[in-house]
Amino acid sequence: MKTLRYTVAALTALSLSALPALAEKISLNQLSAYLNDLKTAQADFTQISDDGTIMTGQLMLKRPWKIRFEYDQDKTLVLAEARTVAIFDPRGNPQPETYPLGKTPLKLILDRNINLGRANMVVGHSYDGTATTVVAQDPEHPEYGTLSLVFTDNPVQLRQWIVRDDAGSATTVVLGALDSSVKLSNQIFDIGVEKERRSR
Repeated sequence: MKTLRYTVAALTALSLSALPALAEKISLNQLSAYLNDLKTAQADFTQISDDGTIMTGQLMLKRPWKIRFEYDQDKTLVLAEARTVAIFDPRGNPQPETYPLGKTPLKLILDRNINLGRANMVVGHSYDGTATTVVAQDPEHPEYGTLSLVFTDNPVQLRQWIVRDDAGSATTVVLGALDSSVKLSNQIFDIGVEKERRSR
């Protein structure tokens, strides 16, 4: 656990150290507007699991409801589409493990309309002199866990997030440069298409 804390701290410092100091905390209204305007995005990412395991890959996002994680190390593929999350085994099993997106904190940034000012959604909103962090939860289901989002300003950009599940395990995703101008086909998020491809 100590190794994980040091690793996360080092990666956070690395991702934010080259940025200028900010004047003040970014408001929830500004952050909601930014996330609602973020229709598509693509970035390299580094993921740090609760046990200290580090993996890298590429993230693709298309709101609402769609996200794709391609992992470099073992070719695991995670897709979210139509409010379902599917994890594809790199050994080639065409039938993925699936579960509802709505039961994960990540749905909070994939919703059609994001309102961080909604009652009981934000349980933390802080500023460390460089970045603004928002800790959010589903107001109707706080038992599903929390999502911590880290943003920098000038312009506002999402830099990383930390998912904490109902068991208290944390997974941190540190984002590289976020390309929000990219055009992404719906097909790359299609769970059925991926099942068919793997069954051939």
